[in-house]
Amino acid sequence: VWSWGSGGNGKLGHGDRRHQLLPKTVEAFAGQRVIALAAGACHCLATTADGAVFTWGKGEGGFLGHGEDVSNQLLPKKVEILAGQRVVAMAAGGSHSLAITADG
Repeated sequence: VWSWGSGGNGKLGHGDRRHQLLPKTVEAFAGQRVIALAAGACHCLATTADGAVFTWGKGEGGFLGHGEDVSNQLLPKKVEILAGQRVVAMAAGGSHSLAITADG
């Protein structure tokens, strides 16, 4: 996974809020096979080959799906409530996220 552009809220997943003028690899996914990505205005989602979902960026309003932890995530963080579910598709809007599991 590579990201670049505005780094506000940590939405590039590099562990900081800096802008990236050139594509930079998201080190958190080293050794993992990411099969899908989605991006909202201030947050991002990734699905790995085993169906896990990771989110990062702006946490306000629950955009990231980490429950009471609504802090900004500067690095991809696994959405624990979806552990054990096989996510087959996902999407992100300006201030929300969606996922479809294999069970529908």
